[in-house]
Amino acid sequence: MANTQFLNWITCPKPNPQASVRLFCFPYAGGSSLIFRQWRDYLPTTVELCPVEIPGRGTQMKSPPFTQLEPLVRAIASAIQPYLDKPFAFFGHSMGGLVSFELTRLLRKQYDISPNYLFVSGRHAPQIPNSDPPIHNLPEQEFLEELRRLNGTPKSVLENRELMQLFLPILRADFAVLETYVYTEQPPLNCPITVCGGLQDQEVSYDQLQAWQEQTSNSFSVHMLPGDHFFLHSDQRQLVEIISRTLHEVKGTAIGD
Repeated sequence: MANTQFLNWITCPKPNPQASVRLFCFPYAGGSSLIFRQWRDYLPTTVELCPVEIPGRGTQMKSPPFTQLEPLVRAIASAIQPYLDKPFAFFGHSMGGLVSFELTRLLRKQYDISPNYLFVSGRHAPQIPNSDPPIHNLPEQEFLEELRRLNGTPKSVLENRELMQLFLPILRADFAVLETYVYTEQPPLNCPITVCGGLQDQEVSYDQLQAWQEQTSNSFSVHMLPGDHFFLHSDQRQLVEIISRTLHEVKGTAIGD
């Protein structure tokens, strides 16, 4: 990897040119690349961690956030393409799972390349319509109540009015990305898919996770971990161990021990 960042999209907290696979990680709505900062402590040295920074936060704080998925995915594809010169895998949680899925489909169509593995967590299969009413355009107080219900924004942040005024436009934009998404049918992916879910997640059911199997012609598995929708924080180490073990077992990835 020539640079640790490319137009501020690709972050690499611990560059490792000797790694045999790159793991690109996509955050949930309102999240930044920082949510993956501890993963480097649990991943094997053969995996280079490359969190993706979505506009509106972190290194892209000054860039306006996207409100639709298609242009966001096109922009990510342009930024990430120079980094796909060795085996790679995608991980995305919630919104990040949908982003990584549509990015995989775009890369197949535009560049004829695919990740060695796609990991999705906390997100129902894309062909399942979103049954919840949209919240991105709700009045502020109602929008804040929905954020409290989802339990993904720390209470200390929700109660800090000054901080929330900075944070709300990003959250509204991210929810608009999700709520305006329209699934289009395409042939299944040819890369394996592993899906993870929280046993206490009230937002995504096991059946909705299992439905991802329709999106691959390759191997598929589901892992359920303790925790609610944000189990990637409460059970972070076990989640990363599943990813590491799965990548090691993928024939042709050859990431070593």
